[in-house]
Amino acid sequence: QVQLVESGGGLVQAGGSLRVSCAASGNIFRIHTMGWYRQAPGTQRELVAVIPSGGITNYADSVKGRFTISRDNAKNTVYLQMNSLKPEDTAVYYCNVVATTTTTSRYEYWGQGTQVTVSS
Repeated sequence: QVQLVESGGGLVQAGGSLRVSCAASGNIFRIHTMGWYRQAPGTQRELVAVIPSGGITNYADSVKGRFTISRDNAKNTVYLQMNSLKPEDTAVYYCNVVATTTTTSRYEYWGQGTQVTVSS
């Protein structure tokens, strides 16, 4: 099993910055893709950014140029640096990890979510 612990959400004014982190732990053999999704009230969960083990990132058009995803493989941690935040970025942000453990094949894991609120 893989456990994901997120941190770093909060309240920020429009134009401000926040960084969220997600640390994976457990009997991990290999982490493949790490990413962030978000879900605002009344909407479907959407991809924000993803970074596979090869390191080629992919972003939603709405966050390109403002958000940066990175990962520290030694710490099994993924980060999302969010700059120039807008009220429409307000959502619960979920960490997503695809990993192989010592006892299971490739599987997708989700964090508990962290609230990001951007005030206008």
